[in-house]
Amino acid sequence: MADLEYRRLMKAGKARLAGRIDHVSRTEGDGHGYDILSFEDSGKEKLIEVKTTRSRAETPFFVSRNELKVSKDRADSYHLVRVFNFGHAPAWFPLSGSLDASCILEPNDFMALPRPA
Repeated sequence: MADLEYRRLMKAGKARLAGRIDHVSRTEGDGHGYDILSFEDSGKEKLIEVKTTRSRAETPFFVSRNELKVSKDRADSYHLVRVFNFGHAPAWFPLSGSLDASCILEPNDFMALPRPA
């Protein structure tokens, strides 16, 4: 996806912005709430979280609390890209803004702490 963003910005004549794209989940780790820092043609930050499946587009996916928080706090620049049919006929679609506005969210896990004796 970072490569697609790079090509998009280069095609738009935005080489400086293209050179600033950072695949933060690779360069800094997976704690930012998004995978790629890119930019709109205007220079505004574009935060991209990528969720991939080998299955169909409707397959549910997991969202971390941090991803949800960042999508809410930075809704104007947050984009989740859902990649599906990965491996045989890959395709994708974007979900922009806060994930609680674009997705049906269901609680999935709990943190368990043993009770004191």
